[in-house]
Amino acid sequence: MEQEYLLKSVHEEFAKRVQEENDRQNHRLSDLERIAVEANGILASVERLATNMEHMAREQAKQGERLDKLEGKDGEMWRTAVTHVILIVLGGVATYFLTRLGM
Repeated sequence: MEQEYLLKSVHEEFAKRVQEENDRQNHRLSDLERIAVEANGILASVERLATNMEHMAREQAKQGERLDKLEGKDGEMWRTAVTHVILIVLGGVATYFLTRLGM
């Protein structure tokens, strides 16, 4: 069996190209690792943002309920006051007519 040997210059060129490919792949892996770290940071930020938005939505709903109660309270007080005024006027009118009739 006959063995073939590579010339030193051919071997050095091959080794040089293999090393360049390794360097290129190492550079790409470094870029991918950096991007993965950045993506994880963004993911954590989005999760915190979603949690904060959820808390804000709950708080806004509570505030809406309190606002409805406050608005309803003013309306209820107004209706009660109007009812009392109407009853006083009706009572006055009834008293006037009853005194005119001599009762």
